[in-house]
Amino acid sequence: MSKNLKNYLRSYRKRAGFTQDEVAYLLGCQSGAKTSRYERHARVPNLKTEFAYQVIFGATPQELFPGIYAEVEKEIKRRVRGLERKLSKAPQDRKTERKLVLLKTIITRLNDNAHNL
Repeated sequence: MSKNLKNYLRSYRKRAGFTQDEVAYLLGCQSGAKTSRYERHARVPNLKTEFAYQVIFGATPQELFPGIYAEVEKEIKRRVRGLERKLSKAPQDRKTERKLVLLKTIITRLNDNAHNL
C-alpha cells in the first residue's frame, strides 16, 4: 500500500462492510463522526484506538496508518542522526559507545525497512 495516504481506515471499513456508526460502536465511540474524522485524518487516533482498529480489521497500525508511520519514521531518522552527531563529539566511554551502536542499529533497521517496502 502507498505511503501517500495517511491511513486506510475507510478501505478496511468498506471491505468489511461496516458503516462508520458500526465501527464507532466497536471503538466505544458515541457516533460515526469520530470514525469519519479518523478516516479523513482530521483526527489522529490514540494508541488504544489504533490497537482497537488492529483487533477489528486484523491489520497492524503500520498497515492501517502508513502515511503517519512514514512521517514518524522520517522524524525519528532525523533525530537519530542528530543524537549520533552529538554523542560522537562527546567524550567516549562505554555508555556512549553503547548508545552509538544502538543508534547505528536503528538507522540500519530503518534503511532495511525502506528497502523491503
